[in-house]
Amino acid sequence: MKTVLIANRGEIALRVVRACRDYGVASIAVYADADSDAPFVRAADRAFALPGAKPSETYLNIDALLEIAHRAGADAVHPGYGFLSESAEFAHAVQAAGLVWIGPDPQVITELGDKVAARRIAMKVGAPLVPGTEGPVAGPEEAVAFAHAHGLPIAIKAAHGGGGRGMRVAREMAEITELFHAARREAETAFGNGACYVERFLDRPRHVEAQVIADRHGNVVVLGTRDCSLQRRNQKLVEEAPAPFLSDDQRARIHEAARAICAEAGYSGAGTVEFLLGQDGMISFLEVNTRLQVEHPVTEETAGIDLVIEQLRVAEGLALRLTETPAPRGHAIEFRINAEDPARGFLPTPGPITRFDAPSGPGVRIDSGVEAGGVVPQSFDSLMAKLVVWGPDRASAIARARRALAEFRIEGVASVLPFHRAVIEAPEFTDPDGFAVHTRWIETDFAAPLEAALRVSPRPETVLRGPVEIDGEIREIGFSAALLDRLAARLGTVTASATTFEQTGAASEAGAVTAPITGQLQSWAVEDGAQVREGDTLAVMEAMKMETPVLAPSAGCVTRRGVAGATVGAGEVIAVIS
Repeated sequence: MKTVLIANRGEIALRVVRACRDYGVASIAVYADADSDAPFVRAADRAFALPGAKPSETYLNIDALLEIAHRAGADAVHPGYGFLSESAEFAHAVQAAGLVWIGPDPQVITELGDKVAARRIAMKVGAPLVPGTEGPVAGPEEAVAFAHAHGLPIAIKAAHGGGGRGMRVAREMAEITELFHAARREAETAFGNGACYVERFLDRPRHVEAQVIADRHGNVVVLGTRDCSLQRRNQKLVEEAPAPFLSDDQRARIHEAARAICAEAGYSGAGTVEFLLGQDGMISFLEVNTRLQVEHPVTEETAGIDLVIEQLRVAEGLALRLTETPAPRGHAIEFRINAEDPARGFLPTPGPITRFDAPSGPGVRIDSGVEAGGVVPQSFDSLMAKLVVWGPDRASAIARARRALAEFRIEGVASVLPFHRAVIEAPEFTDPDGFAVHTRWIETDFAAPLEAALRVSPRPETVLRGPVEIDGEIREIGFSAALLDRLAARLGTVTASATTFEQTGAASEAGAVTAPITGQLQSWAVEDGAQVREGDTLAVMEAMKMETPVLAPSAGCVTRRGVAGATVGAGEVIAVIS
C-alpha cells in the first residue's frame, strides 16, 4: 500500500491520518461541506470534496467515494467506524475496484454483521448466550409472543447494525409495539435495513467486550477486555481497560469465546466481541463489531500496540507480531466528549465551538476531531473528542481523570464534561472494592445535579462556492462559515456568521410545545386535534443520528405547527396544546 483513502470524518479520520504517516503511507481525506475546514481535512496529504451535505450524499455515498479513490490514485480504503465501516457492500465494491479493503472480508462482515447469524456461530463454538429469536421477526406481534414465552424485559435490536442504534428495551407488554416500530425506523435510518430480532434482556448488566486482532494466516489474538457499562441511549460514554472486577474464570471465558467466534468466522483485522455480564455472574454473547471501535485507545494504552497500524499491516498480508494475549500494562479510562447537554437528557447541541482547551500532562491523551473556531455539524454524530487517561493502576487512572477533567474547557456548545466530572466522584464507579455501574445506571440510579448549559442556536451549515483560477485552470472552491470566520479574525474584520446564546425557558405562548433539539421533525405520533395526556409522545425528532421524543408538557388538544420532514431549531414552537 502507498496511498490510503479514509472514508470517514472527525476524530477517527484524523486518527487514521496520523497512523498512515507513522506507517509511511499517504492519506487521502474526503469531506462534506460542513467539514471543509475540519482538522482531519487539513492534516491529510490530500483532501477531496464529497457532493451534497447529508450522510447519504457524502460519507455513505459508495460511488462518490470510489470515484475519488480512483481520481486520487488511492490503492487502499480505511472505513474508520460508523458510516460504511460494517458494510459488506462497500467492502466488496472496494475490492472489485482493485483496492485493498482495510478490514475483514465482505463475507465475514455479512455473517457477523447479521446478529442472528452471529448468534448461530456463537452457539456452534459454545459461547454463552441468552434466549433469542431464530431470525428477524416480521412484526411487533412476534415480539409480543416472544415476551410471553420468555418473560420481560426483552431487547428489540437491529439485525444489521450496532453502536446501540436500532435498539429498544421493552419492560412492559403495552410498549412493545411502539418500541418495535421505533427500533425499525432507527435501523432503517442508520443502516439502511430495518430488520430486527428479539432476545431476552439481562436487567442491569455490565457491558464487557474483548478486543481481537487477527491476520490472514489464521492467527487470532485477544488483546484484552474493556468495560463499557456507562451508557446512555445504549451508546457508550465511558470505557476502561482492562475490565475491572472480573474473576479469572470470567475473564478466561470471555477471552476464549471471543477468540473461538472470530476463528470460526475466518476473521481478519481488528474487531470486538461484546458480552453482557449479569448481576448473577451470567455471561451472554451480544454481538461482533467488525471494525475498529471508538474505545480502541484504552486497549492501545494497556496492550502497548497501535491498532490502526496493525490494521494496515494485516491488510498488507503481514503476520501478527503477537502470538498470545499480552499482560495488561496499568489501567486506562476513556471519556467520550460529546456535544450533548447531560442536564437535558443528553440532548445533542450542534453549533460553533468558541473555546476548546484540552488537558495535557502525564498519562493524558486527547483524540480530537474539533478545535476552537470549528463547528459541530447537525448532520453527523455528536462526538467531538476522546479523553484517555492512563495510570499504573485503576486508582491512579481515576486520580488523573479528575485532574484532566477539571482542566478541560469547552464553550459555545454544551458538552458532557459536567457528567464525567460527576461520574468520577460517584462511589458506584470509584469504589475500590466493587463496581455498581450497569448499562442503565445513568437512567435509573445516577442522581447528581447537573447545571443545564446555555442553549445554542447553531449557524447554518452553508458553504460559499465560487470559481478560482489556480495555475491557469478554473476550479470551484468552497469556503465554509468556519473558514470565513478564521480569515476574518486574521484580517481583523467582522465575522462571517453569528452565534446567539439564550437561556432556556418556557415559550411565551401558552401551551407551546417547543423542539428540544435542533434537528429534523421526523414524524408525528398524534393527529392534529388529538387529545393527549401529559407525558404522551407527540412527535419524534432526529439529530446527530439519534432519535429524541417530544413529550406533551400538559394534557389537552394538540394543534400541530411543524411539518414532518422539516428541520427546526431548538426552542422553536412545533405545536400548541390547549
